Amino acid sequence: MNRIIVVTGGANGIGRCLVEHFAAERDTVHFIDSDAEATAATVARLQKKGWNVIGHTGDIAEKQALTDFAAEILAQHPEGIHCLINNACLTRGGILGGCSYDDFLYVQRVGVAAPYMLSLLFKDHFNGLGSIVNLSSTRAFQSQPDTESYTAAKGGITALTHALAVSLSGIARVNSVAPGWIDTGRYHDDSYEPHYSEGDLRQHPSVRVGEPEDIVRAVDFLCDERNTFVNGTNLTVDGGMGRLMVYHNDCGWSYNG
Repeated sequence: MNRIIVVTGGANGIGRCLVEHFAAERDTVHFIDSDAEATAATVARLQKKGWNVIGHTGDIAEKQALTDFAAEILAQHPEGIHCLINNACLTRGGILGGCSYDDFLYVQRVGVAAPYMLSLLFKDHFNGLGSIVNLSSTRAFQSQPDTESYTAAKGGITALTHALAVSLSGIARVNSVAPGWIDTGRYHDDSYEPHYSEGDLRQHPSVRVGEPEDIVRAVDFLCDERNTFVNGTNLTVDGGMGRLMVYHNDCGWSYNG
């Protein structure tokens, strides 16, 4: 397709799957990741296939890393980019486990402030009508204990999505994807073999655990220029798990709190 695709957190997990997918489509992919070793390995593996992938190393919690990243891309592509995929995030736990003020803010900088800043930096540099896709999570809508840093970041990116969609009308479409349980093991370790219990599978109405490719296909749909009427929305990809209502002693489940 020969688009210019920008991805954050592209060296491992869903981000790596995104980079590989768009590179295989013959797009030019720029990605940034804080893991220098994994970044170099991903670039080497994909360039060996003849794909156009450029890796950048940096901590996107830092403003300078973001401005340098955007500047390097625009220096190579003065015509602008087509898609910005804000994938990177992390967790530093929550209120029960000692997540400090600085820990909490660091997660918000990676998960919310960085997507905002990159949207700002690329706002005037989209080639045609751009597409911004933010990676949210079903944890924006439901929680387990001690997950406040990550949950707040995912709630923030979900709200930022519709705010940006309105502000960037005519400049870029802005949507988000909220994954549920996605097993990213293969995109961290090539020898990984998953093992699931029957309960792991059947708690999903789709009767399986999600794979990174499930999220990539959703992101690909949102990046497709034919889908310009999809804007400001969040697409949940969780195998239906978020819609399954379970009570004590229901479906073989019991509460032992």
